Amino acid sequence: WLPAPGPGSPGPGPRLGCAALRNVSGAQYLGSGYTKAVYRVRLPGGAAVALKAVDFSGHDLGSCVREFGARRGCYRLAAHKLLKEMVLLERLRHPNVLQLYGYCYQDSEDIPDTLTTITELGAPVEMIQLLQTSWEDRFRICLSLGRLLHHLAHSPLGSVTLLDFRPRQFVLVDGELKVTDLDDARVEETPCTSSTDCVLEFPARNFTLPCSAQGWCESMNEKRNLYNAYRFFFTYLLPHSAPPSLRPLLDSIVNATGELTWGVDETLAQLEKVLHLYRSGQYLQNSTTAGSRAEYQRIPDSTIPQENYRCWPSYHHGSCLLSVFSLAEAIDVCESHAQCQAFVVTNQTTWTGRQLVFFKTGWSQVVPDPSKTTYVRASD
Repeated sequence: WLPAPGPGSPGPGPRLGCAALRNVSGAQYLGSGYTKAVYRVRLPGGAAVALKAVDFSGHDLGSCVREFGARRGCYRLAAHKLLKEMVLLERLRHPNVLQLYGYCYQDSEDIPDTLTTITELGAPVEMIQLLQTSWEDRFRICLSLGRLLHHLAHSPLGSVTLLDFRPRQFVLVDGELKVTDLDDARVEETPCTSSTDCVLEFPARNFTLPCSAQGWCESMNEKRNLYNAYRFFFTYLLPHSAPPSLRPLLDSIVNATGELTWGVDETLAQLEKVLHLYRSGQYLQNSTTAGSRAEYQRIPDSTIPQENYRCWPSYHHGSCLLSVFSLAEAIDVCESHAQCQAFVVTNQTTWTGRQLVFFKTGWSQVVPDPSKTTYVRASD
């Protein structure tokens, strides 16, 4: 075997080993690819984690055994991918790389020293569902991806490219996007003698990159990652239902990554700029002037339990629950909805610190609630 990752863990506490797997409960099969199968289990302490192991009924192991008949040797060949991924998870530690909690070598069936890795548990990236979520949550995924690609371009190992770059290679952990499949990652840049050796090929179009004096295709790894981020994530998630004042900047990010006119550094800088404008409320500077707003009466420690209406995109399917930067923005939103006559400010905030607000069609029943404040439209 190659040396296993050294001591030290991205999370607090000692690295998990075989002892942690002896009394797991609630094992659940999550899915598999050509080589690996993934399971969800609960550790004795109650924490849920993901286990990855070579899939004994998988494509890679099965085709190798059919061709060579050497089950142990074929296992070692397939396990090399899992081992490579484990080492990369350890070396590329970052908030947007899935955390490796530990690993275990144990005998299984007729094969000694089979490898199981223990990692953070994430939810699969379902693109259809993401398109139905708020722009704020979709922007968070794009920002996560921008930060990840910046880290991969400047990693301790050099510039890392993901040869298999699809939504299924990522998971969501508490709203943050994290890469989980690294067995098809490559560190080496492509050697070249001229720019004709430096063609990035995609289904819709190709790009020719310069060949450096040192004989490497310039920035090929990061540009491959960036265009894949554009075609799988940015083009769908970034501009869709964004605040109107942010659209020009978001369109420029989508266009520049789609044309590869920016590298990852400039792309991340622009994504961070969008975050700053949104989080600080600066994107609201040209909103409705205070003088033209209707008057709203404040009723502290209260809520309106019913009188909901649906809006899109809402944080709650049965009602209109949106995030706002300020009371002024909440009033603007209510004024822009024909059916809105009142709103309830909660004490819950989103990942950017914005408050969640329920918008209502009326206020016929106002009830006490110490965690909320109700605002009703004053009679003309």
